[in-house]
Amino acid sequence: MKNLRRILVAIKSPAARAQPALRKAAQIAAASGARLTLFHAITAPVYMDAFAIEGMTLQQTQRQWRARAEARLEKLAEPLRQEGIAVDVSCEWDFPAYEAIIRRAARSDADLIVAERHATRHVLPWLLRFNDWELLRRSPVPVLLIKRPQAYRKTAVLAAIDPSHSFAKPARLDAEILAAANLMALTLNGTLHVAHAWQGVTMPMELESLAAGLNVTANKRARSEARAAFAAALKSAGISKARRHFIAGNPVDVLPALTRKHRAGIVVMGAVSRSGLKRLVVGNIAEQVLDSLSCDVLVLKPTDFKTRVRSKVRGVQLVPTPTYL
Repeated sequence: MKNLRRILVAIKSPAARAQPALRKAAQIAAASGARLTLFHAITAPVYMDAFAIEGMTLQQTQRQWRARAEARLEKLAEPLRQEGIAVDVSCEWDFPAYEAIIRRAARSDADLIVAERHATRHVLPWLLRFNDWELLRRSPVPVLLIKRPQAYRKTAVLAAIDPSHSFAKPARLDAEILAAANLMALTLNGTLHVAHAWQGVTMPMELESLAAGLNVTANKRARSEARAAFAAALKSAGISKARRHFIAGNPVDVLPALTRKHRAGIVVMGAVSRSGLKRLVVGNIAEQVLDSLSCDVLVLKPTDFKTRVRSKVRGVQLVPTPTYL
């Protein structure tokens, strides 16, 4: 992740009283000197010809809605400007929300997207297109998903790496995760922890009874190699042994337990976007862990990741006018 110069804050509801994503983005901006862009996408569909009932054209309706949203964004921005933070506001008719955020982040050359996570628990995330899941999957820009409303206070930042690459992540992604986690820890005057959740070698069920000894030997060797790879990945990182965590277990169980133990405010992890049957079978650690974590999550993609989100803004979403209108 680059040094923070521009941060895009996705404002889900400009009229909401609580803005946890904005509050934390402002903290990061104040500490790093980054410029904030408060962005709201108007995704509500507009009924064809329904606006004519109020005696306005479609263009007039769009301008009115946009002006109202921009006024609310300005109201959110003004106190931050008084604190010395550089803030822009932007509002566009575009849909779906996750695509609109990615498009705006690209145009503003954002180094980080900060977004409030959906409050509801996800069920079958690989089948249902929630905005936060799709933002994680499709954004080439790092995404900080806010789960806790509390401000950061010398928070611990936990970098989750996988030097054994058991989940088919590119090798250099670990270095990027470490760099991003270190940057966040320095920015927030916190401490950096690094974790690797190692899963042992599993034998096919039909061979377990026949090769029990071989399985034990293979696991000992694999564990030793994984621990050596973890140490090698942190060789020049300058991290004390007390803040290095090599733990055998599933990341879905290990990472939430570590965040609770060390009161981590942010977990930094990498994600490789998959689709179709492969994604359904292999899964994605970021998606599996997200619901279990009690803290914010910063998700990075490989530097060569290419998004499939088109750059052209879609504009207003027109839908057929119901017969009862």
